[in-house]
Amino acid sequence: MQPGPQLPDHFEKVSYTDLAGWQQDDHPAALTSFLRFCDPAVTVPEGPDILRPSAEEMTRICVAARAANDGSATAARLFFESRFTPFRLTEPGFVTGYYEPEVAASRTRTGTFSVPLHRKPSGLEAVTGESRPENWPAHLSHGRRTGDTLSELPDRGAIMDGALDDEQLELAWLADPVDAFFIHVQGSARLRLTDGSVMRVGYAGKTGHPYTGIGRLLVKRGEGTPEDFTMAGLRAWLAEHPDRRDDLFRENRSYIFFREVTETGPQEGPVGAAGLPLTPGRSLAIDPAHLPYGALVFVASGFEDPDRTGTKFARLVVADDTGSAIRGRARGDIFTGSGDAAGKVAGAIRHRASFTVLVPNSKLSGSMAATD
Repeated sequence: MQPGPQLPDHFEKVSYTDLAGWQQDDHPAALTSFLRFCDPAVTVPEGPDILRPSAEEMTRICVAARAANDGSATAARLFFESRFTPFRLTEPGFVTGYYEPEVAASRTRTGTFSVPLHRKPSGLEAVTGESRPENWPAHLSHGRRTGDTLSELPDRGAIMDGALDDEQLELAWLADPVDAFFIHVQGSARLRLTDGSVMRVGYAGKTGHPYTGIGRLLVKRGEGTPEDFTMAGLRAWLAEHPDRRDDLFRENRSYIFFREVTETGPQEGPVGAAGLPLTPGRSLAIDPAHLPYGALVFVASGFEDPDRTGTKFARLVVADDTGSAIRGRARGDIFTGSGDAAGKVAGAIRHRASFTVLVPNSKLSGSMAATD
């Protein structure tokens, strides 16, 4: 037998019996979330090849997944245990939460609604190794192409000062700049429009400037501790310091562009970076430089599971999204759902965590595959 591929050094093989909370997890819910990737129309272009099944391997896995999707907790659990081997990441992990806000908005600017969410400008493109011009700043991930020229886009501060006002890129208007800022952080939102309809907006691109967490800035300046600046804590600080709000926003130079999302139903989650509706409590935003979309990750952390009072969070989740702040091998962001209740759950999650990646047995040599 040919040896399997060499896994990263920070992957340590463990047993399913080593995973506290594994037996108690809702495996059918995890399986349902995973089955989104079994749609033949789904293509997953990003992520390390060493962890990503080939199309043929994925077909075989999906045949077994569908067969196990009979509502039986045992069948779902045995599917994962027989087809994947757990590898714990040896470096400390950190997990946060995110959600889809729901806010009032207008399609036109009014006296009440004067804070815009912008569509992406023409010519926006990601800067890759192939397209990177000579002397392009290393910190800029995106630019704007005009003919053969790639140029830097204005950052958040410049856009706040009107740098895009003449381009008529406004998709919708909000009443509160704090709501708009947090929609940028979350990457999507449901907008309750003044005509009674609902518009869902999602990520369409970004200026490419580095993301800077404003909570981290406030901690560095002695305004409080990390525990003070959950989402609720940040909102409270911003409400108490309106004269310092805009200057703080400008320090996060990253600016997000949006599109109207029409391909998902109102009962489905927002569309993540993998192009699929997110699953509350089962979708994980990751850094695709280190994990592929579709990867299964068992996340264990010290915060309370929102669905099981008195139980610490320990769930199998699916990597299907990313974000500007999600960088590193053991960094994740758990999608908690839509609306204010989901926002309260998400805002309280800032915890150390352990990450265990379920590697498909088809990517391993026989001696490395799980046997328990």
